[in-house]
Amino acid sequence: MKDKLTNKQKELIESFGVIQEGMGLSPAAARVDALLTVADRIELTFDEIRESLSLSKSATSNAINNLLMLKRIGYKTKPGDRKRYFHSKLGQWRNSFKESMEGLTTYNTVIKEILENRTDHTKEFNQQLKDFTEFIEYYQKESIDIIENWKKA
Repeated sequence: MKDKLTNKQKELIESFGVIQEGMGLSPAAARVDALLTVADRIELTFDEIRESLSLSKSATSNAINNLLMLKRIGYKTKPGDRKRYFHSKLGQWRNSFKESMEGLTTYNTVIKEILENRTDHTKEFNQQLKDFTEFIEYYQKESIDIIENWKKA
């Protein structure tokens, strides 16, 4: 990478990476996501990412593909340049958060269908499932309202 990382940036990448590992990302994906958040430049190429983190090509590729699939990062290309320039989508957190809240709708629909097809012999568990589906609906609504009202307050 043209702009070398400072020691503090390296510490932040490691700290943020460890946190993201705890949230389910692989170590390589967590570090790539952290690098794209911490680096002074907001767009980095594959090779810049690989070199900055001392990852193999395979580990870098797998991490990037995983992050793209999770919509945690994005990329763009530039005319006349075959390289992809990767960037963090953390700055687009509102849209990501709303999408994840809306994604719970499908999950909740299936849970409700499961509940409708359960036997009456497990009333306590059935009630727990019903409470769960009601909570998901409440959580979705309140979470979206919080985002929309956040800057208005």
